[in-house]
Amino acid sequence: MKRTAVVTGASSGIGEATARRLAAEGFDVVAAARRGKRLDALAAEVPGIRPVILDVTSQESVDELAASLDRCDVLVNNAGGAIGLEPVASGKVTDWQWMYDVNVLGTLRVTQALLPRLLASGDGVLLMLTSVAGFVSYEGGGGYNAAKHAQTSMTEVLRLELVGQPIRIVEVAPGMVHTEEFSLNRFRGDSAAADQVYEGVPDPLSADDVADAVAWCVTRPAHVNIDRLVIRPRAQAAQHKVHRV
Repeated sequence: MKRTAVVTGASSGIGEATARRLAAEGFDVVAAARRGKRLDALAAEVPGIRPVILDVTSQESVDELAASLDRCDVLVNNAGGAIGLEPVASGKVTDWQWMYDVNVLGTLRVTQALLPRLLASGDGVLLMLTSVAGFVSYEGGGGYNAAKHAQTSMTEVLRLELVGQPIRIVEVAPGMVHTEEFSLNRFRGDSAAADQVYEGVPDPLSADDVADAVAWCVTRPAHVNIDRLVIRPRAQAAQHKVHRV
């Protein structure tokens, strides 16, 4: 029987690329996200993908996803995002609340709902798509840094709590990735400001680069756990050190 992989936030960016890549690796892929039309188009294009509407901020929606699954061998918790670049002193509580609910509590909801199926598979893989923002803080990133630090901490705790169980807990933490929506959402739709983030940076990571890393992690032998894989473009040495031409 083919293994089943669930990918959240699969309607665009890293989630969509990961769904495509895991389908190519032979998984039955459940592509889950809020935007049904985009998921339907993806499923029509790529054999092996089943679209499911999912809002990770809704427990009811998460429970419906879990009830629709016969099995789950791999869960890629990818749904997340950032909004706003205000300093902490003037940051909007609603922005911080949204980032925490999506990145942290959304991950918690989906993990709790699908963990029994991952364990029942006999070789489950729970992969958290986090960020280097979860390790190093930077100005203007207070809310996103806080959320991603929490998600990274959750990953570490899960690995401790589930040791000895038939499951691997993996974290993939990308650096600078140029996707169609991440920075645009962060800059509240200001495309010029979003484009400046990547201006002059030779070859930032693509969504496909991260999907490749995810696929490698989840296809290792059952006894091999990739605790954390940090992936950056060659032009980015650290959060504050980026080569531009």
